[in-house]
Amino acid sequence: QVQLVESGGGLVQAGDSLRLSCAASGRTFSTNAMGWFRQAPGKEREFVATIRWNGRGTSYRDTVKGRFTISRDNAKNTVYLQMNSLKPEDTAVYYCAAAVTSSLPISPGTYTYWGQGTQVTVSS
Repeated sequence: QVQLVESGGGLVQAGDSLRLSCAASGRTFSTNAMGWFRQAPGKEREFVATIRWNGRGTSYRDTVKGRFTISRDNAKNTVYLQMNSLKPEDTAVYYCAAAVTSSLPISPGTYTYWGQGTQVTVSS
């Protein structure tokens, strides 16, 4: 069992940066792929980024490549999402998720554990 708690969301202006954190509890964190997803009002949850269990491998959705960076610290049981050059279209609730796999999954259905989400609002 893995419990996930996100933090770091907030209201920022376009062009600003935020760093989201996801603190995990549970013995299997270091063996899980970790992902970030987001969901805007009236839209489906969408993949943002994922990182392999050992940090050696990442994947991003095209619209955040070059602006967002996912990283993890297994010693702290924490995964991060550094978001730079934020745009109004990045506004959403951001969710952290854990998948019991060695791959880099982008489908929400592959993830077993989810956090409660943190709101990110980017004003123009």
